[in-house]
Amino acid sequence: MPKTVRAAAVQIAPDLTSRAGTVERVLNAIAEAADKGAELIVFPETFVPWYPYFSFVLPPVQQGPEHLRLYEEAVTVPSAETRAVADAARKRNAVIVLGVNERDRGSLYNTQLIFDADGSLKLKRRKITPTYHERMIWGQGDGAGLKVVDTAVGRMGALACWEHYNPLARYTLMAQHEEIHASHFPGSLVGPIFGEQIEVTMRHHALEAGCFVVNATGWLSEEQIASIHPDPALQKGLRDGCMTCIITPEGRHVVPPLTSGEGILIGDLDMRLITKRKRMMDSVGHYARPELLHLVHDTRPARALEQIGLSGDFSDAEQDKPFEEAQDA
Repeated sequence: MPKTVRAAAVQIAPDLTSRAGTVERVLNAIAEAADKGAELIVFPETFVPWYPYFSFVLPPVQQGPEHLRLYEEAVTVPSAETRAVADAARKRNAVIVLGVNERDRGSLYNTQLIFDADGSLKLKRRKITPTYHERMIWGQGDGAGLKVVDTAVGRMGALACWEHYNPLARYTLMAQHEEIHASHFPGSLVGPIFGEQIEVTMRHHALEAGCFVVNATGWLSEEQIASIHPDPALQKGLRDGCMTCIITPEGRHVVPPLTSGEGILIGDLDMRLITKRKRMMDSVGHYARPELLHLVHDTRPARALEQIGLSGDFSDAEQDKPFEEAQDA
């Protein structure tokens, strides 16, 4: 584990008109952060192509066109977009955490991607429970994604937004000894109280887990807010709510947080603080009581179909073919 890691938390606006435009902004931000020495770069929730802000202010009957547009602009994994980010990670020798709207055939998912410094995709996980209005947009993830992975900057876990209000989800990562927790929220949502709540949540997780937290929230310009909904009363729900921050295992800000406007926070993580904190309180070690309380984690991926056996005269090779190919044989 390196003694010091330079981390970047990115708070910028997406391109609400195209996936390609947002990916270009991602690549530009990677270059800017890497030029400042960042070894870890974290982006906001479902940043590519954009967070579905429309779902917070439009009634269901009016969401169809925007929801379909999100389908068309969503990311598949792997794809040209994920390869571009992987290439940037490798060229800049940086670990990158990116939130995307992932399309898997007929469904969309709130997905977090962790690319290691060599460009490999170390983790693809889906938000286990979309929140409130998001349930109209995304499907649910599963326990397979609740895992900590080894990266060039240390052991990393990730959760999105209100998953942090699920203490068992957080404990699952804590029990796997995450050293750096990557998190992100949409930003520009709900109002000032949202940013206040994010700060409390991020600082608490850092303290309880004894890890660093790098959190990124998004940003919308006034022109973008007006393009989402023309009603000034509803536009209030698309402002503020930003709290891009970097937190130590002692619950302190490494640098002042970013709560408005675009920018990139840069902070140096002194990894020795992890042991300093856990010497006093290791919630999954000497401060745990597993004989009284322990967590059961189902790591099996969710499957819509489990085929126990196949009938007919197909050979093993033929059974591995897609269904359509087998029918054409």
